[in-house]
Amino acid sequence: MKNYAKKISKIPALIFLSIVFIISIFPIIYIILASFKSNAEILTSGANLLPEKFITDNYVKAWTLANFKLYTWNSIYMAFFIVIGSIFTSTTIAYVLQRGKFVGSKFIGGLFLSTMFISLGTSSLFPQLQVAKLFGLHTSLWGVIIIRVLGINVTQVFIAKGYMSTISKEIDEAAKIDGCGFIRIYWNIIFPLLKPLIATIGLLSFRAAWNDYMLPMVFTLAKPDRAPLVVGVVNLRNSGEAASAWNLMLAGTSIAIVPMLTVYLFLNRYFIEGLTSGAVKG
Repeated sequence: MKNYAKKISKIPALIFLSIVFIISIFPIIYIILASFKSNAEILTSGANLLPEKFITDNYVKAWTLANFKLYTWNSIYMAFFIVIGSIFTSTTIAYVLQRGKFVGSKFIGGLFLSTMFISLGTSSLFPQLQVAKLFGLHTSLWGVIIIRVLGINVTQVFIAKGYMSTISKEIDEAAKIDGCGFIRIYWNIIFPLLKPLIATIGLLSFRAAWNDYMLPMVFTLAKPDRAPLVVGVVNLRNSGEAASAWNLMLAGTSIAIVPMLTVYLFLNRYFIEGLTSGAVKG
């Protein structure tokens, strides 16, 4: 009887989660189904979900018109270095804030983490471009990579700091007895224990890098062959006979979603573990 009552009590939560899931997944379903429609149908059919006729030729045209091979390589290249750099900067900063003992450490940590609530948006785009121009990086993906890595994602630092708080400080003390310094403790002791965290930061930074549009678009205007996949997909909108070829852009978007879903499926277990490890203590 108790088990039956327990199952009944879970029904409202399951209904609520199901509604949230449907709302979250609906845009993706709409994009995939709309990618099989003609451009005229997309513009005139309104909210009709299913296409009147499935047109697979949209994918062929999108693949042909957009140099997917080149754009995909550019995205992988950019995302790889952003992921590696973000993992290094986020974990080192979190380690210093969590384990470091120096005057004003708590104030600096609080000041640093408080920037989570400040969103500069596109207002920081022009200054970033000007700084990159001084170093000759304004027409290169390396300008985007350096800005994203050294710009520091505070959310990732916050997650990393919470995760490191779950690692016993007795490990640090034992390492000090063996002669390890502050940096060596991080590299030889702490870093190998951060696999779930590394997967979490890696997935978050990969998603941000893969979906990044505005900064790569501005930095590759002079050299379109260096544009990442998202920029190339958006450009498909202007490659059709109509003013806006939404069918081609949505087909390209559906193709571009696949790598992100693949990475998430492989790292999902570590991603959840990395997010929840610092939830109790920290």
